[in-house]
Amino acid sequence: MDLDALFEEARRAASLAYAPYSEFRVGAALLSNDGVVFSGCNVENRSYGLTICAERSALVSAVSKGKRSFTALVIVTPDSAEPVGPCGACRQVLSEFMPADALVCFEDGAGGRITTTMGALLPWDSLHRK
Repeated sequence: MDLDALFEEARRAASLAYAPYSEFRVGAALLSNDGVVFSGCNVENRSYGLTICAERSALVSAVSKGKRSFTALVIVTPDSAEPVGPCGACRQVLSEFMPADALVCFEDGAGGRITTTMGALLPWDSLHRK
């Protein structure tokens, strides 16, 4: 797995984000277990609850193409001074498709990174496959 390539794809996706209200762009790159990468960006709505997160955008794209298992997720927030991980809703949705040992990495606008796993982000999720 080439993490640098995943980060580059997530940066590209972030550049496509629609974030006129928060001005907080997010890009995600999701690696399927067969090596295919799916990207997504956040798409805001003036009713914030209807906003689509980058992580779920990438996941929905992948699932709509028949993918059901993923080994890594990279998230880039170029407008943030700190790396930002997935929100609770995204963690829950991702846990349906990512095992506990799947890699999750996030990067801020200056290149600072955090690397963890899906299991560490949602530690008591009984649906995680070992």
